[in-house]
Amino acid sequence: MLLYAALTCCLAPLAALPSPPGTYIRLTQDDLAEASSFRSGEPVVGTYFFYWYNIHTREHFLNGDGSDTLVDHPVSEENYSYASADWWMREMRDVVAAGIDFIAPVYWGVPGYDSWSFKGLPGLVEAWEKLADNGESPPRVGLFYDTSTLRHNPPRKHVDLSTDDGKRWFYHTIRDYFSLIPPRMWAMVDGRPIVLLYSAAFAAKQDPAAIEYVYTSFEKDFACRPYIIKEVSWQGNADSDYAWGGALRPRWHGVTALGPGYDHHAVPGRKPLVVDREDGAFYERSWEALLAQNPERRASIVMVETWNELHEGTDICETREYGRQYIELTARYAEQFRAGVQLPPGGKYGQSRQVFWDSVEGANGAILGNSGDGLTEEVQTADISAVRTRQSQHHGQYLYVTMDDSFLHDQDIPVRIELTYLDSGCDAIRLEYDSSDPNGSVHQGAFKFGGEESVGSSGHWKMASFDVTDGRFVNRCNGADFRFAVTGGALTVRRVLIEKLAP
Repeated sequence: MLLYAALTCCLAPLAALPSPPGTYIRLTQDDLAEASSFRSGEPVVGTYFFYWYNIHTREHFLNGDGSDTLVDHPVSEENYSYASADWWMREMRDVVAAGIDFIAPVYWGVPGYDSWSFKGLPGLVEAWEKLADNGESPPRVGLFYDTSTLRHNPPRKHVDLSTDDGKRWFYHTIRDYFSLIPPRMWAMVDGRPIVLLYSAAFAAKQDPAAIEYVYTSFEKDFACRPYIIKEVSWQGNADSDYAWGGALRPRWHGVTALGPGYDHHAVPGRKPLVVDREDGAFYERSWEALLAQNPERRASIVMVETWNELHEGTDICETREYGRQYIELTARYAEQFRAGVQLPPGGKYGQSRQVFWDSVEGANGAILGNSGDGLTEEVQTADISAVRTRQSQHHGQYLYVTMDDSFLHDQDIPVRIELTYLDSGCDAIRLEYDSSDPNGSVHQGAFKFGGEESVGSSGHWKMASFDVTDGRFVNRCNGADFRFAVTGGALTVRRVLIEKLAP
């Protein structure tokens, strides 16, 4: 996502925030009578919808130097504008064709600032009501609050959510959006409109009480509590959570995020980053990894990242580059998801009893991580090739292990994990694994404790063994299936083996 859209207007101080711009405010239960709702636990597919494009003014079509700012391009630029109800109607019909239940317009609205974020919503409302009045079923409408406006905004305020003024700004941004959207359009879960929060990193300071402030204030203004889905960087309680970056790889949290790939080469100032679409194969694998999970445990909401972020190449809408390929793929997988389909495990290791990584033999169904807080380096120890953990900017030392999904992926099969390690260099090794026990950790069981091994100083190779009976193994340990937390130094390993203990 582009993190900053230029804003150039002055705004009143935080303490004097203006009235809401729309008329859907101070609602009662009677005002919500026409609204329909998804049920909690019902399989639902949503997508992030970017509506900042305006072909007439060239907004978000050209860079400042006049160069093309898009990676992927609309099939037709005719009336391609957030101000056009016809454009909204075309896009929403395609959203429905893709089997998507709701859109979450990406909102950069700042209280009191009349930007495209406000100007585009009347076109959405007009288009949605025309479709509904025509007997069609347009997608429901939630909110994706791009919280980068907490840092980048007209008055150049860095909003501090630990203050009363900051909490008001935070809530009023959400309030302003919903004041412009008729309740019958709202995407809701159990009668509560969906609000997705982008990263907390843009706030000068966050406060767990900020989310509760939104809940209580929203209920006073709209006669219902919102259904808040927070990005995992947020403190405080919410109804669910997700992680941004599903276009790079699937993110398995309370809400699943997945996408078709990534390429932001047209965005000025960005470092190269490409996740190849592989002619649709990357997207297919992401969906199939989700559908291989137990329907009773997998997330009930999937967010496709994105419908039309054309700058970063994460779009699944119709484009000159890909036609309707991703609309058709999404429709196929969304139908299976809603039907509760569970795909059988397949692939190279589907029938294997064990997989391993070995410093000499290499990867055979299991790989070690080397990124984030799980950095490693190759070493030679007593003429034996090995891998050693090393310090990262996140301070802790971890060894992450990911198994091929065809071997194990949400299958309730007990395993034995064997680690061959050098008995020196650190104090202890702690196993933390992706568990099916939702109470196994504060992360819905994603980092459950699986045992600890003390490390001595003999300098000999030893083996530690851990039996896991409730492993879920859907890559929720920061993208891996399990990790070894290292205390008191660095861990040197030459082999990790995972063996199934039952069919």
